[in-house]
Amino acid sequence: MLDDARLLDLLKDLESPSAERKRTAGDRSAIRKAICAFANDLPGDGKPGIVFVGVENDGTCANIEIDDDLLKLLADMRNSGILPIPSMEVDQRVLDGCKVAIVQVDPSRDPPVRYQGRCWVRVGPSTREATPDNERRLIERRRAADLPFDRRRALDATLDDLDLNFLQREYLPSAFAEEVLTANDWHVKQQLASLRLITGETPCYGAVLVAGRDPLRWIPSAYIQFLGIDGTELADPIKHQKRLVGPLNEVARQLDDLIDLNISVATDITSGAREKRQPDYAAVALQQLVRNALVHRNYETSNAPVHVYWFSDRVEIHSPGGLYGQVTPENFGTGVTDYRNPLVAEALAVLGYIQRFGVGIPMARKALADNGNPPPEFDFQDTAVLTTIRRHP
Repeated sequence: MLDDARLLDLLKDLESPSAERKRTAGDRSAIRKAICAFANDLPGDGKPGIVFVGVENDGTCANIEIDDDLLKLLADMRNSGILPIPSMEVDQRVLDGCKVAIVQVDPSRDPPVRYQGRCWVRVGPSTREATPDNERRLIERRRAADLPFDRRRALDATLDDLDLNFLQREYLPSAFAEEVLTANDWHVKQQLASLRLITGETPCYGAVLVAGRDPLRWIPSAYIQFLGIDGTELADPIKHQKRLVGPLNEVARQLDDLIDLNISVATDITSGAREKRQPDYAAVALQQLVRNALVHRNYETSNAPVHVYWFSDRVEIHSPGGLYGQVTPENFGTGVTDYRNPLVAEALAVLGYIQRFGVGIPMARKALADNGNPPPEFDFQDTAVLTTIRRHP
């Protein structure tokens, strides 16, 4: 709940759209309408609304008794015809010597909120029934919240949190045809908006992943944990470990370097025969399988990174998040595609890390077969996918 200083400011600001004052809880319908309106948060500023009970319209003290029965009555109002049920807190405070009851209502993540079937909003310091345009705005906001995670706005992020030099130097020229980039004379913000990387002045999570100066600030799991193990079990000695951080293209580049460093190449020299070099893994297969994890992993609700364990006899790739959408264990790797993070997939394609959608797994299988490795093994779980690649025998 807001602190006393902020509450007192709202109480005294008679024009604030975030405060409603009631002498008593007698007009319960009016209080419920105000709760509904604050939950709808028509301005979209994300700030809570406050109903003060025990004060006059001018903010002066009404000197009524604030007891447990009143607080319980106010708390129960959220369950009395307001749908979806709003998130709110009820408390009592002493503000400038006046004992008042406080109802703090948080903006709903699922607007429009209705009281007895009607939608209510705040227009200045008053509560009014929503117009059709008001409701349309609320519906559009809910739909925006339903966007894939990588398309949603990264709260508190600004354009300064993106590497604009990288975007202008590498990403935009790859995303737009040269004649389009030069002909439309758009500002860089318009170009980024057309690629859905920003909304207004706010980058989306996909932009943070692709070009963020510090992606971990918004997405703590956005990295790869690489572990080289001298043995076949996690408890065996660790040869080396590395945390691959940064925007996705940098993470992918670091990973490619690590794959090249860790692949062993055996040389077979037989009498009268040409020298034959045999890598224990097909590099392109490992690249495709880890990039597949970067594209399809769950960034939203898991704080786990993608894990790459390089054992002496196999490589394991642990990707947070199970199969998504129309992809099933039966059709996995057959060209059927669905994207938990469509903007991430598009970005890696723009940057050249994905050649064609839906061919990464078939490409990996073919590369392993051509190299003499067993086919990759996939263990599909509800919250993770484990990929195992066996070493060349």
